[in-house]
Amino acid sequence: MDLLSIAESTVKIVLILGLPSLLVSMIIGLVISIFQAVTQVSDASLTFVPKLILVSFFILISLPWMGEHVQTYTKDLWDLMLIFGEK
Repeated sequence: MDLLSIAESTVKIVLILGLPSLLVSMIIGLVISIFQAVTQVSDASLTFVPKLILVSFFILISLPWMGEHVQTYTKDLWDLMLIFGEK
């Protein structure tokens, strides 16, 4: 395994961990935008507060899953350091 594959796996783990929260935020924003278009209410806090609350709640729910991925990735990096250190 070389440096390029380590960088590739780092980008992959960042995308895996970040994408679900971004998708939840996008879906919430779409629902709120449709609500604002139907009711013609244009308040900036109407989009910010629900997104903040729901995305924070989603992150709290998914923390064990995220922690498992980060733990596995970190263990793999430490194993690589041991392999490269022996050479």
